[in-house]
Amino acid sequence: MRGSDLINTKLPVDLLACIFFRLADSKSDCDAFSLVCRRWLSVDRSFRLTIRLGSSGPADQLVSLLVRRFSGLRNVYIDERLPVSPARRMFSPLRSRSKRRHASLTVDAHHLIRNTEIEESSFPDFCLTDVGLSSIATGCKTLQKLRLIWCSNLTSTGLRSIAENCKFLKSLDLEGCYIGDQGLIAIGQYCKLQDLNLRLCEGLTDTGLVSLTQQCGRSLKSLGIAVCAWITDVSLESVASHCSCLETLSLDSEMVMNKGLILVAQGCRSLKALKLLCINITDEALEAVGSFCSSLELLALYNFQRFTDRGLSAIGSGCKNLRGLTLSDCYYISDLGLESVARGCPKLTRLEINGCHHIETFGVETIGKSCPELQELALLYCPRIRNSALLEISRGCLHLQDLDLVDCSNIDDDGLCSIAKGCKNLKKLHIRRCYQVGDPGVISVGVNCRSLTDLSLRFCDGVGDEALIAIGKGCPLQHLNVSGCHQITNVGITAIARGCQDLVCLDISVLQNLGDIALAELGKGCPMLREIVLSHCRLISDVGLAHLVKGCTRLEACHMVYCPAVTSSGIATVISGCPGLKKLLVEKGKVSERTKRRASGVLSYLCVDL
Repeated sequence: MRGSDLINTKLPVDLLACIFFRLADSKSDCDAFSLVCRRWLSVDRSFRLTIRLGSSGPADQLVSLLVRRFSGLRNVYIDERLPVSPARRMFSPLRSRSKRRHASLTVDAHHLIRNTEIEESSFPDFCLTDVGLSSIATGCKTLQKLRLIWCSNLTSTGLRSIAENCKFLKSLDLEGCYIGDQGLIAIGQYCKLQDLNLRLCEGLTDTGLVSLTQQCGRSLKSLGIAVCAWITDVSLESVASHCSCLETLSLDSEMVMNKGLILVAQGCRSLKALKLLCINITDEALEAVGSFCSSLELLALYNFQRFTDRGLSAIGSGCKNLRGLTLSDCYYISDLGLESVARGCPKLTRLEINGCHHIETFGVETIGKSCPELQELALLYCPRIRNSALLEISRGCLHLQDLDLVDCSNIDDDGLCSIAKGCKNLKKLHIRRCYQVGDPGVISVGVNCRSLTDLSLRFCDGVGDEALIAIGKGCPLQHLNVSGCHQITNVGITAIARGCQDLVCLDISVLQNLGDIALAELGKGCPMLREIVLSHCRLISDVGLAHLVKGCTRLEACHMVYCPAVTSSGIATVISGCPGLKKLLVEKGKVSERTKRRASGVLSYLCVDL
């Protein structure tokens, strides 16, 4: 094409590379860039920085091909938690496309492995081994970030090859890998790590982590240790001594005691984020954090049964810069501890209270009075919190944008109306199983919160069509979940379809009074829809699905199990009408053999056959 030649004549490679880097955050855009011509494909191969892989092919062979093809890789993410598809189904389509032009090329295994014969019994080949890791080491000299999630066949030998060849490595995630101490020691010898995640690394002991912190502790800024049975306070003592610049620490361990955390608080005074799930930590350790970590901005405490308001009061007294607080299943925390945080940490922007049954209305009221910068509030399983708490939030926290209420049985329409009238910048509202909330509260949200884009009302029995009519008129929704709201009918969903044209995700499952009329309106009014959940809707049929896919051609995911009026014909209609479909969840017995052959890659079934 003359236009293409003119562009390539005028644009030098470095300018093309700049354009490519602008697209680097989107894999689909990078792939499209590479399909323009051979020159642009060459730019893609030279300047692509990131690849992400799952269990989608012979791992070692795939990785070897990738590192030869993309010479400038800096970020490699390999996640083997994804299920392996049957080998024959995966690779037989490749042989039929093997003669196509390279325009079909992406960095996915389906496009890189061609004419490959693999038996279904050879599933171990889908797991990365030290051979593949060595290929990454020798082919990605400028590697900076490496994530190896559940790569259970790797050993210290492969990790040593990474350490010896990738001297610029800054971030390493070994979640679920059975790496031994020697691999971690090698990383410490050769690399100046900044981020390290050791979640579920059962082969590690204090020996490996102590050696690493002694050699590269000065550069380490983020450390995660979770369910590592042999990591104890000995490692934390080394962290305290050598990691003075540590900013983020996440601990999930039964082996960590007060002594280890106290030493970390004393030695890592630049700590900004601390997440703890340690059953042996008590008030004494939290008092040390409050005394020495004045820069702390985020604190998350999970399943704490051995500390009280005394520890939380120390945080409120010493951590004046605290911006995020999560309290999950902290049984002995009450309003007194929360009041101390409210009065001592006025910069708080995010608060989550989950299952802390001794926190009542007064504690949340003090947050509303003392924390005017609050933007996110989550009250989960808090049956003792009443409307007056939300009233104080609406008066004092005018910048609130995100509210999440789950199983708050004493909050009703009055509380929600207070939020709607006082927090008009609300963008996200999630309410689940709050049975006292009905149409009046949601109508007030529709009238007052004109920036709301994400609304979830799961199993709020009191919400009906009038509420959705108000939302459709007043809110530019992109995400809506009304699963289990039994009073909603075609009228309410029609109002949403006509008023929310930018809707992207919709969950209307378990709506017994919803029929094909609603799907037809969605097809007309919501062309941007990408995800829809229709499960347990007994009145929806093939006719409604045909109208839906006629207008919602961008649909990528659809769930429709336990829809008795939907047949194999309706399933075929969805598949043929949505070329971009990635996942369709249905009952296996409803799928015809022809549909299975056409769309085996997007079909998902229930765990049990019906």
